Amino acid sequence: MKNQISYSPEVRKRAVRLVFEQKEHGSQWPAIKSIASKIGCTAETLQTWVRKAGTDQGIRGGMSTSDRERLKELERENRELKRANLPRRSSTAGRNDDGICRSA
Repeated sequence: MKNQISYSPEVRKRAVRLVFEQKEHGSQWPAIKSIASKIGCTAETLQTWVRKAGTDQGIRGGMSTSDRERLKELERENRELKRANLPRRSSTAGRNDDGICRSA
């Protein structure tokens, strides 16, 4: 398993900002490769950060980070509610064929 290097949010933001502000490269990919080599991450990692920032800023289509987190939270809550509302299975002793309990 590869060791993962954790970059601070400040480093990520600065690298992404540099990519967006880069004017000397013909396209974004050469800028990403150049900046990634300077901060010590792979170009693919920086490209992921750039895409995520673009989505969060509304530049790219897709679900923003805050929307994605909210969706995960709602899905988790939904699973918990479904689990809490599942009918409890008990023995059928004391029930007749229609499933109604009758006391003796």
